[in-house]
Amino acid sequence: MEIFFTKLQGNGNDFILIDEMKENIIPDSMKGQFAGLYCDRRYGIGADGILFVSGSEEADVRMRLFQPDESEAEMCGNGIRCLAKYALDMEYVRENCTIETESGVLSVDMEYNGEGEFSATIDMGEIIFERSEIPAVGSGKYCEIIAGMTVYAVNTGVPHAVVLTEDLDSLSICEIAPEIRHHESFPKGANVNFVEVTGDDEIVIRTFERGVEDETFSCGTGSTASAAIVNYLGKAGDVVSVTTKGGPLTIFIEGGRAKMKGPAVTVFKGSIAF
Repeated sequence: MEIFFTKLQGNGNDFILIDEMKENIIPDSMKGQFAGLYCDRRYGIGADGILFVSGSEEADVRMRLFQPDESEAEMCGNGIRCLAKYALDMEYVRENCTIETESGVLSVDMEYNGEGEFSATIDMGEIIFERSEIPAVGSGKYCEIIAGMTVYAVNTGVPHAVVLTEDLDSLSICEIAPEIRHHESFPKGANVNFVEVTGDDEIVIRTFERGVEDETFSCGTGSTASAAIVNYLGKAGDVVSVTTKGGPLTIFIEGGRAKMKGPAVTVFKGSIAF
């Protein structure tokens, strides 16, 4: 038996995609275990997560994402761009489509430019500041002191904590972030973003991702969350340029909702022999 896969990346946030449009390839009970095995960069294929694309009764296609710790994530901004690119290339969808995620149905606009480079603009939905919906303990908007740092939080598809800093490069975020990621005020945990405002409507971020349990090259929902916080604090306008380790993203904020624009690239295709 062979399981065919496609490797894609969005700003260095990389994924293995399994096509289940015709049939269920990996049983649902084994999807987490499959992710834990094949996301491993030494003994597997190597990735920040496994994407499964399948049919949907609510949208054009459905996305599910399983992470290296075998958990299922509600949403992933870079992952949804990668899945959208694959679905467009396979002619499952057109340039304007909808994708069902565990966070709801999101609309996607895609294009290839004259040089053949792909980009997608994702409607990331409502920016959620209310603690009970992030979820976070308490009520009202989240602002707490954790490990001596001021921490803000929002949900932009998944829970995110945001910390502003003036010296991003010097931070050992893999040492600092776990205390915030596992803090008791986040019942489901949180991704942790460290953000430096570098200019008018420009920020640089580094993200420690829940489920990956490490710093990743980019995080789409984290970029959206970080832009939302600096916009809320009056440190940026409604269009925010975000630089991640893996490259740039643009976040558009309007009426309490956000859109994200960025690239996706197909890296290679292969098969796993069973």
